Formats: sequence, structure tokens, C-alpha cells
Amino acid sequence: VKSVTLPPVTSGDEGFSGLVDLQGKPIDDDFKERRSEMLLQAFRDCRPDIVIVEAFPFGRRQMRFELLPLIEAINATSPRPLLATSVRDILQERVKPGRNEETVDLVNRHFDLVMVHGDPAFATIDKTFPLAGAIRAEVTYTGLVAAPPSPAASERYDVLVSVGGGAAGKSLVNSTIAAARNANNGWKWCLITGPNLPKDEFDAIQHDATPGLSIFRFREDFASLLTGARLSVSQAGYNTVCDVLRTGCRSLLVPFAAGGETEQTVRALMLEGLGLATVLVEKDLTPEGLAQAIEGALAAPTPSAHRLDLEGARHSAQILRERYRTWVPENGTRFQKSS
Repeated sequence: VKSVTLPPVTSGDEGFSGLVDLQGKPIDDDFKERRSEMLLQAFRDCRPDIVIVEAFPFGRRQMRFELLPLIEAINATSPRPLLATSVRDILQERVKPGRNEETVDLVNRHFDLVMVHGDPAFATIDKTFPLAGAIRAEVTYTGLVAAPPSPAASERYDVLVSVGGGAAGKSLVNSTIAAARNANNGWKWCLITGPNLPKDEFDAIQHDATPGLSIFRFREDFASLLTGARLSVSQAGYNTVCDVLRTGCRSLLVPFAAGGETEQTVRALMLEGLGLATVLVEKDLTPEGLAQAIEGALAAPTPSAHRLDLEGARHSAQILRERYRTWVPENGTRFQKSS
């Protein structure tokens, strides 16, 4: 496997209003052009049979400066590669008029396959994308992409709090520290802040950590910690939810909802409806509210067994192999959904 590292970018704030580099500086046209050219060169060097784009055009709209030129290059290539988009089970709600129509137009003009990394028994794409019926490319469900089962770690925690990438979970971090400080029940707490918390803030909270609270930026063995924990507390991001479903750990979800974000709230409430999680909405996230929610979640029955498909990685590979075997790029054949 050959890996190409592009100049990294990240969201400038919790509202995802702009892109910045690792120093927090807004990226300019020269930066965008450099990334775009590196991506195009990687495409030319690789000469792939299949190209998979994550989220776009259903998401990642801010990356169109490099993805649209890539799509143009794909269409100009002979023989043309199969082009697939890879999306999560729940999509972010679009509020700006015309955005869903723009997405459908791009999919229908350029993409051959829409791979939804979810189980249709949990959610179908039309649940969060109202124009799904207008998509002409094949839409297929891979199952949720969960890591293989992990044995429990030797470290055991009563409450395991994780904040994913760490860019949008400062309130959860602060509430956890206060709740652990005020607890008098002898619980062992573990807080994983994520790698994006500024170093000075991480150093400060680690220095002031109360006994019984272990704080880490990141743990390679997160899934093993989860397997042995009594309760997982997290936002409702896709990857963490997949880990929770794989391990069967009790789960308290605090979905990220700032800036009009809807994806995590929808996912969390659907899981709660299936008896697979308890939800604490972000507006109720205080040290006291978190402590009460944790006590309630630990007192609740063990989550009910589920039959959600967690083998999305294996199924994705199978789907791509099968579709490529029937791919005939010379005559422009597209995969059409069955009528």
C-alpha cells in the first residue's frame, strides 16, 4: 500500500466555518493549489481501477477545491476508473436551499456507486437525505465499519470518557473533570481528551486531576479499554459508536450539536430508541447533569443484544470487487439502481 500525505488541514472552529493549517492559519489559494496538484499527481502515478471519495458530495463541501479537479481528471481518463462515494449511516442535515439538489446533480453526473456504511435495519439514506430517491447511481449498504473484537485491557475503569478527535468536546472534558472531583463513590475514571486539545490546556487538566481520574490524550488500546469498562461516555461520532456496539458496553452519549450539527443527535436518539444507549443532550451538559446521567446509565439494565451488521470493512471490499468485475468503462456503462 502506498500512502501519500497531503499538507494537513483542519476545521477552524466548532462551526466548521473554514479550513486552517496546523498552526491555525486560514489556508490560502496557494495552499489549496498545492494540495490539489499533489492529489492529481498521486492519481496520475497510481492509475487506479477504483477511486473512493469519502463523504463528498454529501459532505466535505469545503474540499471541493481539490475534489472537483480530481473528478474531472477521472472523467478524462481512458479507461475510466470506477468512482464511488463512501458515506456514513447518518448524514448532516442541509439547511441552505439548493444544497441537496447540488449533491444529487454531482452524484448523477459523475459517480457510479454510493456506499453507505450502515445497516439498513438501523437507518437508510433517505432518513437523513430527503432526495435519495432522485439518485440514479447504485446505492448499497455495507454494514457498520467496526473494528474486530478486542480482549479487555488489564486496566479496568468504571467510567471511560472519550472525546474523539478532541476538537469539539471541551465542555465534555470540563464537565468530566468536575464530576470526577465531586464524586465520592470510589469509581475509577478514565478521560481520553483526543489529540487536538491544546497542549497548555491538556497539561493544566492533567496537573489538577483528582485522584481516581486518569487522563490521556490518546490510547491505542481504546477498544480494549472499552471492553473492560462499566460505562462509556462519549459523543455520538460514527467510529466511537461502532466501537461501543462491538463491545456491548453500556453507553452514555452526549451528541455534539453546536453550529447546527444534527448527525450525532440523530444517531444517538436512534440508538436510545433501540435500548442501546442513554442520551444526555448537550444543553444539559453540566458537571451535575453529567454525574446524574452517569449514575442513571450505570443503574440501567445491560444493553439489549442487537443484530446490527458490524462487518462493513469486509463487505465494502466484497462489494467493490463484485462491482469492478462488471465495470465496462469503455462504453460509459453506469451502475443503475434496480427499478
